[in-house]
Amino acid sequence: MTIRTARAEDAAALLEIYAFYVKETAVTFDYEVPDLESFRTRMLRTLQTYPYLVAEDGGRLIGYAYAGTFKDRAAYDWCVESTVYVSKKERRKGTGRLLMDALEEILARQHVLNVNACIGIPREDEDPYLTFDSVRFHEGRGYRPVGTFHDCGYKFGRWYHMVWMEKMLGDHMSPQPGLIPFPDLKTEGEIVFYGER
Repeated sequence: MTIRTARAEDAAALLEIYAFYVKETAVTFDYEVPDLESFRTRMLRTLQTYPYLVAEDGGRLIGYAYAGTFKDRAAYDWCVESTVYVSKKERRKGTGRLLMDALEEILARQHVLNVNACIGIPREDEDPYLTFDSVRFHEGRGYRPVGTFHDCGYKFGRWYHMVWMEKMLGDHMSPQPGLIPFPDLKTEGEIVFYGER
């Protein structure tokens, strides 16, 4: 499997992955699947500053991960919000782990220190649209919970909680080296990772 930088032409396949989570789960609080052009525009806008990665296996795109602005004030430059989605049929096979490994490696090279994840969770132990799998996934990767917002998401006629989790990628110093935008990382060609699931 290859982890590589997303390209504009990947948008349709990635949107298909995301559409499942919009239509059938409360993993995302989106109600409607975005149109292809707005999805592609968001991808390309993200790549101006942060990594947007895809997992490719046998020519098929089976997952993606990216980082985005946590808050838009300058003092937050070293903090990002991370996102990862894996195709419905490819879950629990290690793709998400490989995507996050690559994402965090690049973010550390950019001097990002705090990676934050915003995760919806069900109010009850059993819910037809949402589980605690994402929380467990992030815990296994070294993230820790830092806050819970109660009954803040409403989807499928149900209320959902939301938790923030965080992981530190480096030391907080003073002075702190500035953020290096993703396109400015010194690389020879495209950033590519290879992995076994």
